Amino acid sequence: MSLLASLTNSSNALSAFDRAITVTQNNVNNADTPGYATQRLDMSAQPFDPAEGLAGGVRAGDTQSSRNAYGEAAVDRAQTSLGLATQQSSSLTAVQNALNLSAANGIPATLGALFQSFSAWSQDPTSATNRQSVMTSAQQVVDSFRTTVTNLQQVEQDTETQIGQSVNQINAYAQQLASFNAQIRSGDRSDAALDAQIHNTLESLGQIVNFTAAMQEDGTVTVLVGGQTPLVVADHAFSITSQIADPASLPPGNPGVPPSASILDGAGRDVTAQITGGNLGALLETNNQVLASLLGDASQPGALNQLAQTFADRVNELLTAGYVSDGPPPAGGVPLFSYDTSNATNAAATLALTPGVTGDQLAAIDPGPPYASNGTALKLAALANPQDPADEISNSSYVEFFGNLAAGVGRQLAAANDEQTIQQQVLTQAQSLRQQLSGVSLDEQAARLVEYQRAYQANAQLFSVLNSLTATVVNMLQT
Repeated sequence: MSLLASLTNSSNALSAFDRAITVTQNNVNNADTPGYATQRLDMSAQPFDPAEGLAGGVRAGDTQSSRNAYGEAAVDRAQTSLGLATQQSSSLTAVQNALNLSAANGIPATLGALFQSFSAWSQDPTSATNRQSVMTSAQQVVDSFRTTVTNLQQVEQDTETQIGQSVNQINAYAQQLASFNAQIRSGDRSDAALDAQIHNTLESLGQIVNFTAAMQEDGTVTVLVGGQTPLVVADHAFSITSQIADPASLPPGNPGVPPSASILDGAGRDVTAQITGGNLGALLETNNQVLASLLGDASQPGALNQLAQTFADRVNELLTAGYVSDGPPPAGGVPLFSYDTSNATNAAATLALTPGVTGDQLAAIDPGPPYASNGTALKLAALANPQDPADEISNSSYVEFFGNLAAGVGRQLAAANDEQTIQQQVLTQAQSLRQQLSGVSLDEQAARLVEYQRAYQANAQLFSVLNSLTATVVNMLQT
C-alpha cells in the first residue's frame, strides 16, 4: 500500500472520529433535554486487500437515533390513560360537590325536614304554626332542588368551556406537528432537536386525546385522532371543532332539552364516538353521560328531574285527595307543588310552590274510608319511610333515591382516583423504560468519548508520521 493511500486513510479516519466525538458531545449536552434520544454515528471498516487495491480504513456513515417506536407509543398511551383518569377525577369531584349531599340545605336534609314537619302537623292538624312550618319546609325543598340544578348547570358550563379549550389545544399541536413535518421535508430529517420537539408534542397531545401516530418513510409523522380521523398528514393539519347543540331530532313533547357536546372533523362529520381517552374523552363523558344522567338529554329526563316530578306529583296527589274541612260542603285540598310539565328535563329547575297556596289550604283530612282528621298528614309523613309502592321511586324512598345518585357519582370518583394512581405508575414505568432504550447515559457517553479521542489521537500521530515519511520521500526524489 502506498504512502499516499495510507495518508488518505488516516485523514479519513481523523474526519470520522471527529464526527463521532461531535455526536457524543451533542448527546452529553442534551442529556437533560426533554424528548431527546441518544444519537450515534454509524461507522464501518472498509475492506483491506492490497492485491486488489483495497486500502481499508474506517468510514463514517449516517447518524442514527436510538429512539424506540414501541417505547414512545407506550408513553403516549400512558399519557392518554392518565389524562383521562385525571380529568375524570377533577370533573366528578365537581359533580359530587354540586350535589350538596351532606349540606344542611341539600336535598336529603330539606326532604327530611319536610317529612318531620308533616309528622308534626299530623299531631295537631289544625295548628296554624304547624301548617306554616310545612310551607316553610316545602319552600326549602324547592330551593334545594333549584340550587342543585344551578350547581350542576355551572359544572356543565365549565365542562363545555374546557371541551372547547381542549379542542383548541389539539388543533394548536396539530399545527406544530405539521410545521415540523414541513421542516423535515425541506431537509432537516436528521435534526435531533427537531425529532425531540416532535415527540414532546406527541406526548403532550396524548394527555388531551387518544390518537395513533405513524412515522412515514420520508421522516414525517401522521397522526389520526381515535385511530381514524386525520389530524396531521405530511405538512397539513386538519382542525377538529367542538359543538354544543341540541340534537337534530328531538323526541315528541320534549323540547328544550340540555344540549350535548360533539366533536366534528374537518369535513363536519361527527367523530365524538372516537374520542375515548385523554382530557377530552373524560370531559365528553362528564357532559354527555354523567351530567346527562342527572339533568337529562334527548333520550332521558334525568334522575334529578325524575325525582322532583315524582315527589311533587305524589305530594300533590295526596293533598288533592284530602279535605281541608268537612264543610258542609267539604273543602278539597290543593296541590302544594308546581313545575314545568311541558319539558321533562326542566322539572327540578322549575319546581316551585303552587302560586297563591297558603298553609290553611293544606288538606289534613283523609275522607277515607276510614275517615281520619289527620289521615292525609299521616300519609305525607309516611313518605319518609314508605311502605306503599306508590310512595317510592325505583323501589326506594325519595331520600334513598337521591343518596343512590350521589353514591353512584362517588363510586365513579373513587374508581377514577384509583385509576389515576395506577396510570401515574404506568406512565413512570413507561418513561423509565424509554429512558433505558433511548435516553442518554452519561457513563456510556463518557466511555465512548474517551474511545473516540484516543482513536483520534492515534490516527493523528499516524498521520504525522506518514506526513513526515511522505516529505522525506519527496525530498529524496528532488535530490
